[in-house]
Amino acid sequence: MSIRQLIWTSAWLLALPAGAQTTTGTPGAPASVPPVPATAAAMASANATAARVITLTQALAAARDNLDVAIAQGNLAAARADILAADHAPLPVLSGIAENIDLKNGIGPGNAIRDKRIDKTIGLDWTYERGDKRRLRTAAAERSVVAASADVEDIRIHALITALAAYYDLLAAQDRAIEVREIANSATDLSRASDRRVQAGDLPAQDAARTAIEAQRARADVQQALYDQQQAVTTLAQTMGARGAGRIAPTDLRADGYAALPQVDAAPVDILSIAENRPDVRAALARVQAAQASLDGAMALKKSDVTIGAGFEHYPGTSTRLIQFRASIPLQWGYSFEGEIGRAQATYTQAEDSLDKARRDAALELQGLQRAALTAQQRAQGYDTEILPRARKVADGAELAFRRGAIPLVDLLDARRTLRATLLEAIDARTDYAKAAGAWTLQTRPQLLVPQ
Repeated sequence: MSIRQLIWTSAWLLALPAGAQTTTGTPGAPASVPPVPATAAAMASANATAARVITLTQALAAARDNLDVAIAQGNLAAARADILAADHAPLPVLSGIAENIDLKNGIGPGNAIRDKRIDKTIGLDWTYERGDKRRLRTAAAERSVVAASADVEDIRIHALITALAAYYDLLAAQDRAIEVREIANSATDLSRASDRRVQAGDLPAQDAARTAIEAQRARADVQQALYDQQQAVTTLAQTMGARGAGRIAPTDLRADGYAALPQVDAAPVDILSIAENRPDVRAALARVQAAQASLDGAMALKKSDVTIGAGFEHYPGTSTRLIQFRASIPLQWGYSFEGEIGRAQATYTQAEDSLDKARRDAALELQGLQRAALTAQQRAQGYDTEILPRARKVADGAELAFRRGAIPLVDLLDARRTLRATLLEAIDARTDYAKAAGAWTLQTRPQLLVPQ
């Protein structure tokens, strides 16, 4: 191609609209890729416009009373009602009897209640509980209330941790969508430039085809990033769902940004003390105490209860004012409540084992959370201060060198792939740190994050 032809071709290409430039090429040159899909860009723009921006504090405030917490509070209300059911004496029993009705000689004339010869009795009976059964029964119910209350706290903490993780997953998905979209735009620009260089005879068609493939892959990454963002919105909406809340559309939420999290301290902490104060351990301890009270109540069954009563008897012809007294007691012949006692003993042993497991798991989980938070903190700092800046510098240098013809296309593509991978890894590192530090804070100092 002559210099005159080259100048004329360049001027003609510059005069064309952007869309015409991307579809015009020399024979055999690959058709370049259009910019990041209009549908994806439109979806992202619509989402950003229609989305309801939510902060971490708002997400945690909503998660404090979500449906899981509401269900646990229902269990607590039922446990409190059990105290009322347990803390009362056996109800008195009112009875009426009609006997000694003479079918052979008849019952005589007159009023059926006042004159006829029918032995009528009205009585009142009451059972006296021995062995302190009422106090033990009530104590077991009260300790069950303590356990249920601790369960509410435990479920609330897990709901907060889940909501915090969902919030930062959404924020990471938003950041990935932005970064991937920028990468796709850059890849599209490179593909356009490659097409122009092919048309000018400055670049082989094979290299232009490779840039077109990279741009197409970037477009696919944009679509996947938008889908991941919608899924993250759905997950966050589920963690925030409260009783009676309406359906939240996927475009209704957008994370506001990273909240200031307390710095994770590497100094040793009293893990055992923190574990002992965790709600799941307190719930397990309360269940041991409730099981102990139930076992004592089962042992108390060996002391038979006494039922005492009195009655007023009216029998015309004999006397119309007779009084009777009675008492009854079950005889424990052949059975001394071995089944009830055995079951209560097994329940108590099981509660003790559950307490030991809760203590061990709590200590190990807290140790793991602290190590994970410290590791994630160092990793995120490394990406933000060293790895990501270097990757950007390398990619910028490769861009400049390629435009000047100093390096081949394959080196530029490698630099871009490295930058893309580093950007996504940096987002993951930042998200992992936020989730780990948030979980550690909620387990140890929840008042720093949860609105009171």
